[in-house]
Parts: sequence; structure tokens; C-alpha cells
Amino acid sequence: MRGVVTLAGEGTRMLPVTRGLRKEMLPLFYRGRDGVPVLAPVAHLVVRTLYGAGVTSITMVAGRDVEAVVRYFTPDTDLLARHAHHQERLTETVALDEMLARLRLNWVVQSAPRGFGNALLEAEDSVGDSPFLLHAADALLLEPVHGGAMKLMADLREREKAAAVVFVREVKDPRRYGVVEGTQAGTFRGHSFLRVTGMEEKPKEPKSSWAATALYVFESGIFRALRAVDGTERELEVTSGIARLIGQGKKVLAVVSDASKERWISVGSPEGYFEALRASYEHSRTGAI
Repeated sequence: MRGVVTLAGEGTRMLPVTRGLRKEMLPLFYRGRDGVPVLAPVAHLVVRTLYGAGVTSITMVAGRDVEAVVRYFTPDTDLLARHAHHQERLTETVALDEMLARLRLNWVVQSAPRGFGNALLEAEDSVGDSPFLLHAADALLLEPVHGGAMKLMADLREREKAAAVVFVREVKDPRRYGVVEGTQAGTFRGHSFLRVTGMEEKPKEPKSSWAATALYVFESGIFRALRAVDGTERELEVTSGIARLIGQGKKVLAVVSDASKERWISVGSPEGYFEALRASYEHSRTGAI
């Protein structure tokens, strides 16, 4: 199974820290092998999520400062040798290297920050005609099993022969998000899902309270849909490609988050990052939200 991770945003809401550090490399907590909280970049945890969902090949779409990100995701045998006398401190680094040894990472550079949809388009040659999972690297779903929601989405797409599956949550003010309209279509492994009838980015008058998160599963047709709307928007949004699929009569589904077990966190703003640190720490200690 293939995956795409995007790390191409400018991170202007997080300035000045993002002058020298990509927001996707800001640390959050997770539960380490020893059962204690450990810090790792959000991008690391996103890759871990895709790996948990069964992905074996990941295309990483990055913007500026790609060298530092590549360096992080490259096994460092010299580091392990230098600190061999402190094996207890290397447990999570060894775990990362073991995961990387089982993954194929492909690196693509987005030439200019032209939106989430444009970043996805940059991965087309690498992904090819295969269905794939898409995850932005500046947010994360806290869940009982790493990658559980994305594996569910991938299996639902295959069962229903859908062109796209979106992961949504209910929010109080949907005007800040991509908003999904849809009708109940059933349940799958304990999650309800919708047949999506419309999708709009940051609408002034939202038609529902269902907000899309940055978790998606697509057939390759999303690339044709994005190319069809590219050039009509200052920043190309994935939402626009999905809306075009719906307009073409393609089946698009939305898995609804179970708020009793899952929580979406983001590092896109100072307030969001503060809350993400707190929530990830509690999750790493208890597994509860």
C-alpha cells in the first residue's frame, strides 16, 4: 500500500519559530516501547501512523529546508555508535530505524507553496495508478491503535469501490474548515460513514458541521480532478478536487470520527500546538483522550 505525506506549508502562523524549524518537525508526545512519554516530530508520528495502517511506500512532499527533514528520516549508524554506552537512551531511535528499514521513502520537492492540492499533485509520478493514503504532516489523530482509522478508510474504499474516502469530525464553527455534506450510508467496524454529496472549503454559510481532517484515501483519479481545477484558484485545495469527483458522479465517502475514542490535534497555530502538546502527553500516559 502507498502513502503520501505533505510537509510543504510555510507555517506563517507559527512564526518566528518556523523561520528555522518546519512546523511538521515540532515535537509531540507518544508512548514509547518502555511505556513512558517520548517526544518526536509530528512528521515522525504521521509516518508511524501510515506504517501502522499497512503502508510500505511513502512519498514525502516537502518545500523548503527539505535537507533537514531527509536527514531526520535517514538511519544514523554513527549516532548509535557514539552513544552505545547509553543503550537505554537509544530505544526509540532504534525503533525509528527499524521502521525506516521496512519503508521505502520517496522525496519530492514542491517548488512553490501553492496549497495542499498542489502539494498532492507533486506526488503523482511517484504514486502512479495505485490507490493511496494521504496525510498532512502538521496534524495527527490520537486513537487507540496507530493507523487504525486509515486502515479502516482504506478497507472501506476497497469494499465500496469509492473514488475517495474522507475522515470527518463534528465542529462548532465549520467555517474554518473544508465542510462535507452527506447522508448516512451505514457503519463499518464501529464507525458510521456518509455518502458525500458536496464539499466546500471554508464556506461563509456552512451546510453542515462535518469538518474534513487531513486524512484521505484516494484512487488515482484525484490527480485528474485536481489538474482540471488547477489554475482557477490561487492555492489549489484538495477539497476542490473532491468536489469535482462528486460533480462527475463518483462515489465519495466520509468516515465519521468517534469522539469518545479519537481526537484530532494540529500544530498549525500557537494555541493549537499548546493544546496538541497537552493532549498528546495525556494520551501517551493513559491512552485516553
